[in-house]
Amino acid sequence: MKQKIFTFLLIVATGLSACKKNQDQEQDIRSYDNEQIQKYIAANGLTGFTEDTTPDGTGTTGIQYKIISQGTGDTLKYADKVSLVYTLKSFDGKYTSADTINNHLYDFLGYLTNDNLPKGLQLAIHNVLRYKNSSMRLLIPSRLAYGLNGTGSGSISNVNTRIAGNQCLDYYVHVVGDQSAYDDKVINNYITANNLSGFLKDFAFIDSSGIQLKKYYYYKIITPGTGTIGAISEFSKVTTTYGGALLNGFSFDYSSFTTATVLTPFNLIDGVSHALQNHATTGTSLEILIPSSLGYGTAASTGIPANSVLKFDFTVTGVDL
Repeated sequence: MKQKIFTFLLIVATGLSACKKNQDQEQDIRSYDNEQIQKYIAANGLTGFTEDTTPDGTGTTGIQYKIISQGTGDTLKYADKVSLVYTLKSFDGKYTSADTINNHLYDFLGYLTNDNLPKGLQLAIHNVLRYKNSSMRLLIPSRLAYGLNGTGSGSISNVNTRIAGNQCLDYYVHVVGDQSAYDDKVINNYITANNLSGFLKDFAFIDSSGIQLKKYYYYKIITPGTGTIGAISEFSKVTTTYGGALLNGFSFDYSSFTTATVLTPFNLIDGVSHALQNHATTGTSLEILIPSSLGYGTAASTGIPANSVLKFDFTVTGVDL
């Protein structure tokens, strides 16, 4: 009996010791993250940040945040689908992803970690940002980012291929409220930034549960055609060379730019279909800037993130009405 009691006490003592070690380790990483965040704030002259005091296990999240713009309305739930635009960089400066054209995501707020986004980003959107049409800057502790193992492939010495372990992250995130308004602003910013001229605005009617909605796109005639504008119908056979790209220049469909392809407007995305039927004829060359609602919408495609604005170049060489 004495031997059994001694063995039991030894097991309890060992368990308590292990718990204490785990607590010490948890405190260590919290202290490490906080120290790194404070140094980062000082080194970069950051101001206006507030610490998130949401309870998190044995303490608080330790996330530092700065609200840039605040929306209103219903607070975001984990069951809500959200359209995100973001940038991020690691504190060591070895990983930077600042392309907001590419960094789009549309999913349930509760699924963000399944999309390989940090737990800290998910928590901050839910607990701090709270509303659509809002944006903030975040400093996320490593334990709520990618932890000890980091993420990505290759050596950490290869810039932008891997986030090292125990790296805190500097995030900017915008939760889109009105996707159509956001897309229109993106298009206009693109036109201004690239000093473009000659683009006209038109709209296509699309049906949404029996309700017709105006969705605007932009087009520019490079070379007028020789036929009658408006003669192309949704079932016409249009021979054309074309290319498609994101506004960051990524070409997702330029394989047909030098090879003639026969297309039927009925089978095309709404923006392209409407532009060809209303602004093209044999000999027409035109550029089209299409909001996501007239493109692929919330469904991501190969090389195209969800809710992406698209750019197309078309040269029509023949029309079979």
